[in-house]
Amino acid sequence: MTDTANTALRSGARLTPNRANADKPTIGIIAGWGRFPVLVAEAAKREGYGVACVGIKDHADAELARICDHFQWMGVAKFGSHMRFFRRHGADQIAMAGKLFKSQILFSGSLIWRHLPDYTCLRSLAPLLLSRRRDARDDSLLSRITQTYLDRGIDVRPATDFAPELLVKEGFLTRRRVSAAQQQDIEFGWQIAKQMGGLDIGQSITVKDGTVLAVEAVEGTDACIERTGDLCKQKGWTLVKVAKPNQDMRFDVPTIGPQTIDRVQRAGGTAIAIEANQTIVVDEAELIQAAEAAGIAIVARRSQAAAAAA
Repeated sequence: MTDTANTALRSGARLTPNRANADKPTIGIIAGWGRFPVLVAEAAKREGYGVACVGIKDHADAELARICDHFQWMGVAKFGSHMRFFRRHGADQIAMAGKLFKSQILFSGSLIWRHLPDYTCLRSLAPLLLSRRRDARDDSLLSRITQTYLDRGIDVRPATDFAPELLVKEGFLTRRRVSAAQQQDIEFGWQIAKQMGGLDIGQSITVKDGTVLAVEAVEGTDACIERTGDLCKQKGWTLVKVAKPNQDMRFDVPTIGPQTIDRVQRAGGTAIAIEANQTIVVDEAELIQAAEAAGIAIVARRSQAAAAAA
């Protein structure tokens, strides 16, 4: 992409590579970090949807400006601007896709000034963030945000409604299988990770020989993996990443991709267990190829509740 094009993208210009199917509506995407928003936008375009995308500053991939019919960079807390943008382009259904670096936005001076809230955001989140009983948990914030959009006539849908093929199916993704010891670690870690999710702490846990090595909190899975490598020089540990017990598929859905494999390999992990039908796998073919080369087993399994309901 040329310097001129990059400048245009950063200034909020839009590109229109093709027109939407007249029978399909325009959908909106609020895009955070990573490949997931790109894949959702591409899937929606293939299905004939028009796509209007808000790219979150310091997070979203500039490639989205080429893919989407309408694109604009905005701060994460500019709710009013987001809604006006979507209404202007006829999008009354939107999806959230991609990661937000919450710790940097809320707790670090490096980014907070680029994401100052507008009036709509303040009205929405002030009861959570400015009261004496401050509540900055992911579920609390995201539930309030989705309700704010809904109150103003914009429905927030799961991003996987537009790209269902990204949800992983049950079974082994790799030829390599987990050992008996790894299976025990998966069973052990799974129950703990589910309890963590129910408390809105995090999605991931690392385990070796029945010992919890690290758990994910606000810093995210990548930092949890890195910390595990520092703590477990013996290597051969297992990553367990699960959905929350009552996972809202509209936001904060567990996600892995090729970068996850790279980080696990460098930190000494040899097995990954994820939750079937509730985990997004980004660039699955590339992920499997990387895992096979690294000797990492990946298994997608159902939770006990899902298996019992089947």
